[in-house]
Amino acid sequence: MSDQNHDVIIIGAGPAGSTTAAFLAGKGHRVLVLEKDKFPRYHVGESMMPFCYYTLEKLGIAHKMNEIGFQQKHSVQFVTTDGRISKPFYFFQHKECESSVTWQVERAVFDEVLADKARENGAEIRESHKVREIVRDEDGTVIGVEIENETGRETLFAKIVIDASGRDAVVSSKSKWRRRDPLLNKIAIWTYYEGAMRDPGLDAGATTVAYIPEKGWFWYIPMRNNRVSVGIVADRDYLYRETNDPAAIFEREIKENVWIQEHLEPGKQTGEFFVTGEYSYRAEYCAADGVLLVGDAFAFLDPVFSSGVFLALKSGELAADYVNKALKSGDTSVDQFDEYGVMVCEAIERMRKIVYAFYDDNFSFAKLIKRHPHLREPLTDLLIGDLFNDQFDELFAAIEEICELPDPVDYGFRTLKPAVPQEAT
Repeated sequence: MSDQNHDVIIIGAGPAGSTTAAFLAGKGHRVLVLEKDKFPRYHVGESMMPFCYYTLEKLGIAHKMNEIGFQQKHSVQFVTTDGRISKPFYFFQHKECESSVTWQVERAVFDEVLADKARENGAEIRESHKVREIVRDEDGTVIGVEIENETGRETLFAKIVIDASGRDAVVSSKSKWRRRDPLLNKIAIWTYYEGAMRDPGLDAGATTVAYIPEKGWFWYIPMRNNRVSVGIVADRDYLYRETNDPAAIFEREIKENVWIQEHLEPGKQTGEFFVTGEYSYRAEYCAADGVLLVGDAFAFLDPVFSSGVFLALKSGELAADYVNKALKSGDTSVDQFDEYGVMVCEAIERMRKIVYAFYDDNFSFAKLIKRHPHLREPLTDLLIGDLFNDQFDELFAAIEEICELPDPVDYGFRTLKPAVPQEAT
């Protein structure tokens, strides 16, 4: 073996990978992170849930968010096609605490802050190192990775590999574990504006979800330096009904929402238009012998409600806890991660229910709150990221009065157990 100097190899230095690395290195483990790109690098996913605060605070970097000057975010609001704005979901009205304010971030900056923290805690991060293959022993246990960089290929080994490779989902893709959610098969097109309109006061940094026909929607995310991230999400057939040119689609759909049209009118579109699709998926397994999946490498749900970065941070935090215990016990077998898979999947399922409701023609938050005003509080809990709380039965029962909710999927939480050899007869 060419390299036995690491306890943990982590694929990817995004939020999930750097968070896991920072916690594990902080506990004294020898951590190597392999990042295919060179920092700083662009990434979408700028809006943060308030509960991101708690992981950032544990990492010791929450204070840096305001020092850097990221746009503060106090609420989420919803806008009908004719421009009517819902009563904003102000985070502080429910839980007045430090996490009542979150941020809209440039991911190039935010991700580098996390990576720097991992380095500070003792992790080694090698940029421009792309993982080409997962290395297994004769029993199928993952024992390392084969990487490629500017000098060629190399095989690296560790006691456990953590896949935090984002949508590349290296392990899931190569193992054919990825399962898509067909009912959330949307297309997203996004770009950036300079000088677009901002709402006054506390609403200046609000995330706005603005509806267009057929359950499509715009995100409107004000950022610092007078920039706004603007994206549209809808079914493929709706968006591509006349053309597949992103700029033309964007220009057409702006006219479908009065609020969006008014807010973008004084601004100037800058840079390119980005497009992605088929982004709702979950891996068949969360772990196997020698490997654990975190963040988007394990699952991604939907951009609405901005759960992606939160789940990346939180799953990285949880993964570090379980891997730390496994390394200390000297047993990194897959059995150590059963509880991790259940916890993460239960949180995803809670968000998945509210996402399904959002896309249902019969559902609206206004209808729900009008029928059950007291449920505004648990609904806000979900919107701020309190996903690891199981006290939502009444909320989901009320939503089911309006629309059908999905059953939990029967995969993801599972760990792939080694085959048991049959006894010779």
